[in-house]
Amino acid sequence: MNPVLLALIPLLPLFSAVLLMLFGLRLPRLAVGTLAVGAVAASTVATLLLWPAASGDGLLVVLYAWAAVTGLDLPLTLHFNPLSAPMTLMVTLVSTLIHLYAVAYMAKEEDVVRFFALLNLFVFAMLLIVLADSLLLVFIGWEGVGFCSYALIGFWYQEGKNADAGRKAFLVTRVGDVFFGIALLWLFALTGTLSISAINAQAVLLPAATVTAIGLLLLLGASGKSAQLPLMSWLADAMAGPTPVSALIHAATMVTAGVYLLCRFFPLISLSPTALLAIATVGGLTAFYAATCALAQREIKRVLAYSTMSQVGFMLLAVGAGSVGAAMFHLITHAFFKALLFMAAGVVIHLADGENDLFKLGGLSRKAPQVAILLVIGALCLAGVPLTGGFFSKDAILLAVGAHPETAYKILWLLGIISALLTAIYTFRLAYLVCAGPPRTAIGHVASPGLVAPLWPLALLGLLAGLLNLPPLLGGGERLMHFLGPYAGLQPEVSHLAEFGQWGLAALLVFVGWRIARSRWSKQPAAQEGARIDFFRSGWQIDTLIATVLLRPFSALCRFSSEKIDKVGIDGVIAGLAQCCRFGSSSVLRMATGRLSTAVTSMTVGVLLLMVWGLWTLLLR
Repeated sequence: MNPVLLALIPLLPLFSAVLLMLFGLRLPRLAVGTLAVGAVAASTVATLLLWPAASGDGLLVVLYAWAAVTGLDLPLTLHFNPLSAPMTLMVTLVSTLIHLYAVAYMAKEEDVVRFFALLNLFVFAMLLIVLADSLLLVFIGWEGVGFCSYALIGFWYQEGKNADAGRKAFLVTRVGDVFFGIALLWLFALTGTLSISAINAQAVLLPAATVTAIGLLLLLGASGKSAQLPLMSWLADAMAGPTPVSALIHAATMVTAGVYLLCRFFPLISLSPTALLAIATVGGLTAFYAATCALAQREIKRVLAYSTMSQVGFMLLAVGAGSVGAAMFHLITHAFFKALLFMAAGVVIHLADGENDLFKLGGLSRKAPQVAILLVIGALCLAGVPLTGGFFSKDAILLAVGAHPETAYKILWLLGIISALLTAIYTFRLAYLVCAGPPRTAIGHVASPGLVAPLWPLALLGLLAGLLNLPPLLGGGERLMHFLGPYAGLQPEVSHLAEFGQWGLAALLVFVGWRIARSRWSKQPAAQEGARIDFFRSGWQIDTLIATVLLRPFSALCRFSSEKIDKVGIDGVIAGLAQCCRFGSSSVLRMATGRLSTAVTSMTVGVLLLMVWGLWTLLLR
């Protein structure tokens, strides 16, 4: 029964997606939504039923022997272990709530069959990444989430900007996929297997330089999917898709895939201090970069998009510091409150008839108090207010980084502290601009229960997620760390005084961030404030830099190749040969006059030429 249950977890959403693709147009709208939600909910139930099998080495199931010949054995396997089990439960549970929300959110949308088919396919692809022990299956899921993100971000493709955003996400993430593909093939060449567990077991036999190179390739692959430096420019534009898509990408699927990949390969990556430092550096720099961008955004969903980028940077910072447990803890808590924030933002935009400019919103606490409460709960978790889930998970990361003996990690810890302060500022800024003050946009209707109901479980999970890994100082037993066991990586050895000091510093950062936001944005804000911070609002002009350094030179090279090499060079040579042939044929044609005298003369000349050639041949002998 257990192997069947394990196979059903990813296959149920796939089965639903296929049914919707084949027969969805013949089904009533209610049946389409019910099938899509039911498939993901059933995967959640299957994960819970299978939970006892996650202990120890877990459950390993061979689905199919893709290749089994002499010297080559490539089975397609799924692995349900202490690392994949909590990730699977998070993905299925959060995805179920997002699907429920999507039923109400897309109630007036005509093309719901395509939407829910892609949404189910998205969950299937992510579950392949989470559960697959075969790198071949991981890569299929990896490309699957890339395709689904492209199709869903550009779901409203009739508008050019939406189609452009989908293409941008697809192309930028493909860059990272190339590096991941190189790492996959290299590992197969070195180990003769595509099994992640087998590769990790053989990692100690690999040369140190090779481990470092593979670790950097995996980091680049993860950076593409998780929108980290330098492949992060696609994520903010991905807000062009429907809000359920944004919630799914940022909370439960694509953006966390890169972090999870590094966690799975941690036994290999941990053998290279250089690779770990590179991972931590990318994470720390991205956390700071994205926090500065979030502070300058005017659109509510773009604030949350840059926030996701920043929080994923914290997760990479934890992996680089050696604490997979802290990374997974923040990944899970972040999924709860970020899904809550995106879905609440979607309700706000819905109530404001499509308006998403922070400076044109406001007064939500008066017009829709229930939605305002939910939004504030998500904001408290994101800002890391003490005793919320975000407080414990973020501080676990900062503790791990601060406890690292190398000096470089002390600098990264300081960068993390600054990023945490910026996080508190932009989070409370968003809360004040949306909820406080007088309404600046009319709210003409009330949010439907279908939009609000799925948010309450996420609010509770976000507030109480700290109980998953409550530290011993507060009477907890760090349950998640113990559950992960050997998969948790290195655990920082810090004194109780250092732990209390970190908590106090975190609380101080939240307080300072709240005071700054309250003094600046609690009253009627100046809508023109952004004129001075266009640099940060544009993402540090990264798109302009990419266009200048890469796109324009590439376009110039393409134009040169087309106009000079192709048209002048290749086409010119071909045209010249054709002209020579035409000249030769016209010369022969002029001799073919039909006159007897011309024919006799031509024959005489030909005979003389043959005689000369024959005489020359005899002389050469």
